[in-house]
Amino acid sequence: MKNSIKFCSFILLISLFASCVSTKSTLKNVDDSAPVPMLLNESTFVITEYSKDKKFGFDPDYPVNVFFKDANDENLNAKRFLNALAGPNGEKITYTKIESCCPFPTKRVAIGAGFLDIYELTWNGQSKPLKIYLNIYERGYLLVPVGLSIKK
Repeated sequence: MKNSIKFCSFILLISLFASCVSTKSTLKNVDDSAPVPMLLNESTFVITEYSKDKKFGFDPDYPVNVFFKDANDENLNAKRFLNALAGPNGEKITYTKIESCCPFPTKRVAIGAGFLDIYELTWNGQSKPLKIYLNIYERGYLLVPVGLSIKK
């Protein structure tokens, strides 16, 4: 009896999860041909270009696609990207991962779905924290989001 309850609970959980993930991705800026970014050092990417799109990084359909190699370092590229950024006038930023959201289909993980990570960025003199969406599963061009700058 206990095993059948566990099995039914498992099936219910799987069907709820599957119903939350669309079979079609809404992500607009995935690009598997994007070059692998160079490293400034082990913890920071070299980023040289700025986005002109105000949605880039700030809209769940236009996240920064930082990709990853395997589950052992899944947040490494997110940190490398964020470590390359500065506030609008070169201010040192701090960041905190605050939540994950927005499931989407992906072939890069066994379960067939990924989540976006939302980071909160702060710097001295800022009126309110900035939220940025990062996608660790897919690949795309790494650009500085509008309103931020490259760390010197």
